[in-house]
This record gives sequence, structure tokens and C-alpha cells, in this order.
Amino acid sequence: MSTLKERLREDLTAAMKARDELARSTLRMTLTAIGNAEVAGKEPRVLDDAEVRKVIAKEARKRAESAEAFAAAGREELAERERAEGELLARYLPSPLTDDELAAIARTAVEETAAELGEQPGPRQMGQVMKRATAAAEGRAEGGRVAAAVKALLVP
Repeated sequence: MSTLKERLREDLTAAMKARDELARSTLRMTLTAIGNAEVAGKEPRVLDDAEVRKVIAKEARKRAESAEAFAAAGREELAERERAEGELLARYLPSPLTDDELAAIARTAVEETAAELGEQPGPRQMGQVMKRATAAAEGRAEGGRVAAAVKALLVP
């Protein structure tokens, strides 16, 4: 079993003992999402820490989108709760990359691809560069941010 999943379970127990309703419900929903991911597919499996992080990131993204929708609809109290849940889930994720760190990763990916191809990559090679950059970002940046950083460096 992954250590991150164990930590979530321990934190759920602590939240139950502390009668922290927000943490309790958020962690339960997250553990349920992890359980659903484990039984999805043809046969059940145990997720490793990286896969658990992906599920947590997906849940955090859902909370951010819901908060935005609630705020747009004038339901600020519900938006606040969604934001609080998202902040709680963010504690279990690695810190997001800054713009400078992301630009450095994109530069490295472009340089590695250029060395492999023997020429400066252009928009046609964006997929090759994105593959390297996404792997280097390891879920610490959204795909759109990575794509924008890579696109800015590719020569048309």
C-alpha cells in the first residue's frame, strides 16, 4: 500500500477524533476516489504514491472548478467550502512549479530534443518536446502551462 494513502487514512482518523467535519468529508471523498481508481479497469490493483497523487490532483482541480462555478452563480458560501477543501488537498501534493522553474524545464526539454534531432525543434516537434517537459514537471504543473512554456520556445 502506498505511504500517501496510509497518511490520508491516518489524517482521516485524526479528523474524526477532532470532529473536523471539513477534513473528514474531504478525506473520505478522496479515499473513495482512490478506491474507485483502484477497482477501475479489468482487475483491481493497488495504486502507488504517484498514482495516488494524480487522483488527489484531480480531486483538487474539481474543487477549484466547483468554487469558480459557485462564485459565478453568487453562492459564495459554497465556493468558500470548495476552496477550503482544495487547500486541504493541496497539502498532499508537491508544491507547484514557479514560472521560472517551468521555463527552465521547457528550455531543457527543447535542448534535449534539439540534440536528438540535430536541429532546433519547431511546432511539428512539439509532441516530442512536450513528452520530455511533462515527464520533468511530474504533475507539478498543469498541461496547459507546460504547453505554453514549450510553445514560447519553439521556432516557427
